[in-house]
Amino acid sequence: MLLGHLQVAKFLAGRSVVFGPRVWLASCVQASGRAYQASRSLVPFGAFYFPQREIATRVQLSAAAVRAMSAEAPKQVPTPKAQKVKVALCQLAVSPDKDMNIQKAQKAIKEAAQAGAKLVILPEMWNCPYSNESFPKYAEDIEAGNSPSVSAMSDSAKEAGITLVAGSVPESSSGKLYNTCCIFDDQGKLLAKHRKVHLFDIDIPGKITFKESETLTQGESFTVVDTPACRMGIGICYDLRFPELAMVYAQRGVQLIVYPGAFNMTTGPAHWELLQKARAVDNQVFIASCSPARDAGAGYTAWGHSMIIDPFAAIIAQTEEKATIVHAELDFAQVDERRQNMPLFKQKRFDLYGLVDKTLQ
Repeated sequence: MLLGHLQVAKFLAGRSVVFGPRVWLASCVQASGRAYQASRSLVPFGAFYFPQREIATRVQLSAAAVRAMSAEAPKQVPTPKAQKVKVALCQLAVSPDKDMNIQKAQKAIKEAAQAGAKLVILPEMWNCPYSNESFPKYAEDIEAGNSPSVSAMSDSAKEAGITLVAGSVPESSSGKLYNTCCIFDDQGKLLAKHRKVHLFDIDIPGKITFKESETLTQGESFTVVDTPACRMGIGICYDLRFPELAMVYAQRGVQLIVYPGAFNMTTGPAHWELLQKARAVDNQVFIASCSPARDAGAGYTAWGHSMIIDPFAAIIAQTEEKATIVHAELDFAQVDERRQNMPLFKQKRFDLYGLVDKTLQ
């Protein structure tokens, strides 16, 4: 018979597990009368015999069952030393002129730094119109060094002496296109690159239909980066809808999750703020989102309303729909305080459900 890990744990209570010359004693614990967890000293995957009186019952364990029994509950990585950081969101107006878009971004970064910002964040697809037609035309090969947008952002971060989350731009690489966010330190060094993991494919009849997968390829990794400002995780727009991404980031000890995003006039008013508050509260982190400014004449109209939300779901900075820069000071001690007051991660029932980060396996 094939058993899952909870059934096996219950079955093994007080029995010896015999495998070849070795013997293990399986233990189990009853949790709220509903579940059992086997000790992590159980045998590896294979066919096992469990002596039951004089009869040996043959049980074939699934690989998932063995992994669940043998794996320890994940630990939450401690956050870096808390500090206060001034953050700026640059909600930029995007035009079909790439050079003009780059100049606008450079100007906004300089202005934000002069106002005291040490971390500056740009919007999703700030260097081109948001459309499947535009992505291939505006795409840049970042890895080959043929990227005027990324080069300009590196220079701006160094000149301003700030950490820069440079929104996202269309990236070409090995014949594929990605929606890619670059992060730079205050010396202009590229610290990390996040490719959008979840592609924006939706069809709301009478409202909006868009399929990024017609041109873009999904990213295959999470992005957690230690910067001079803080430890942050990166998501792009539609990534916001998937709580698992934020959960992994919280487990890795991030203090801030940044989402350059361009929700539209249908999903924006309904879900933009709601989802950010959910990610902030569930994971006890700051959330910062940065949208392009609204252009009613564009083929895709962004909602705008860039914002920063604290770990208790309070909006501490917010724009409306027009091009602007908004500032806020983030006290990352709030992250530690909230996690001490309500230790949600420690209270998770990993004996009943799992948090799996396959990128670390």
